[in-house]
Amino acid sequence: MSNRSDDQVVVGLESCAVRVVDPGRVATVCASMPPANNVAEVADVFGLLADPGRLKVLVALLEGEMCVCDLAAVAGASESAVSHHLRLLRAHRVVQARRSGRMAYYRLADAHVRMLLDVALTHIGHAPAAAHPERQESQGDVT
Repeated sequence: MSNRSDDQVVVGLESCAVRVVDPGRVATVCASMPPANNVAEVADVFGLLADPGRLKVLVALLEGEMCVCDLAAVAGASESAVSHHLRLLRAHRVVQARRSGRMAYYRLADAHVRMLLDVALTHIGHAPAAAHPERQESQGDVT
């Protein structure tokens, strides 16, 4: 026995009624998509940039080489926290270290990292405040 409601397919709002609108475009984009491991590595780098503490360290390094002590002072964090940030950033080739005796000085790994930070900071200057209503609400609650 068939119930009429069982025969109907309900498509949720998040689903597309049409699976592929432009097969040529889909094929072109799929062909130019980087390998999955590269996409994962880029996602990891953006994840590193998502932490405000690490981002402060990186923005400080836009001005040039700095030691952990000075980076900690600029970032308003402990030397231990900054060392941890730098360890992660070095592992993902975002920063490099130079040793001078017992001191280590850190710098951005290359011009690409600098460009990524510059573009992100410039973008924020163009983004209207209304684009982040959840931040405005939380900032409004503080005052």
